[in-house]
Amino acid sequence: MAKDLFNRYVWLIDTIYRRPEGMTFEEINEKWEHSGNSEGNPLPLRTFHNHRSAIEDLFEINIECNKSNYRYYIDNADDLAKGGVRRWLLNTFAVNNLITESHKIKQRIQFEDIPSGQQHLTTIIEAMRDGVRLTMCYQSYWMDNPAEFDIEAYFVKVFKQRWYVIAKSDLLRIYALDRIQSLRPTAHKFKMPTDFDPGSYFNDCYGIIHDTGVDPVEVIIKVSGRQTNYLRALPLHHSQDEIETGSRYSVFRYYIKPTFDFRQEILSMGEDVEVIAPQSFRKEIKNIFKKMIVKYD
Repeated sequence: MAKDLFNRYVWLIDTIYRRPEGMTFEEINEKWEHSGNSEGNPLPLRTFHNHRSAIEDLFEINIECNKSNYRYYIDNADDLAKGGVRRWLLNTFAVNNLITESHKIKQRIQFEDIPSGQQHLTTIIEAMRDGVRLTMCYQSYWMDNPAEFDIEAYFVKVFKQRWYVIAKSDLLRIYALDRIQSLRPTAHKFKMPTDFDPGSYFNDCYGIIHDTGVDPVEVIIKVSGRQTNYLRALPLHHSQDEIETGSRYSVFRYYIKPTFDFRQEILSMGEDVEVIAPQSFRKEIKNIFKKMIVKYD
């Protein structure tokens, strides 16, 4: 049910956003009846207004009504292109609307799935909005049995096809949503620390690993072949800086924590990447390649 509601919210945002001149409720309803969300049923006016309210609460996106022509529009439409959750909503899920409405070609559109992402996402977002603790049954890959405990959800993040919630139990920890077996709100409230900034929590990290025992350092890599153009188009990290450009290579600099996930990304580029600095990280990559050679020999 939570997944269906989330899809409806995104469908409504995308449908109205793509019509800058606004839409009447009748036009919205006509689109609704042709979408996969409706199951052939019209959209009740009361449900529509409930969805508007939920969208405003969850995503701070206001669907307003122009009283002169009774057309609904996105009040803060310009903000949708500025990044953050609003941009993610459109970039990630807007295509779902097109696929649903294009039954004849849906087999020709393939995309990556995020396992279990939406199953718990709405519950977590609502708990963050209301400042409510959650009781979670969770089993990590390192545990033989699941454990149940309460968490205070600080924020959520998606990385490489997986959703994560950064939450406080005894300490602030990172939990993968696909490892959650059950999740339910409690009657207990919590307040997120006013000095905590979700936007900077992973600032020095490549992905989802926030290792307090690892300090950010200057990492320099030499990249050859077509991988250079790939990194220019899709930087590994916001600190990426191309400091040298040759005829067949480029040198990139980062200020980043050389954590496990960053190391794995470097290794995935194979012979096209050479770690220049720091020496400790270069040696670590070199030792991994040595062990790989032994296995293949």
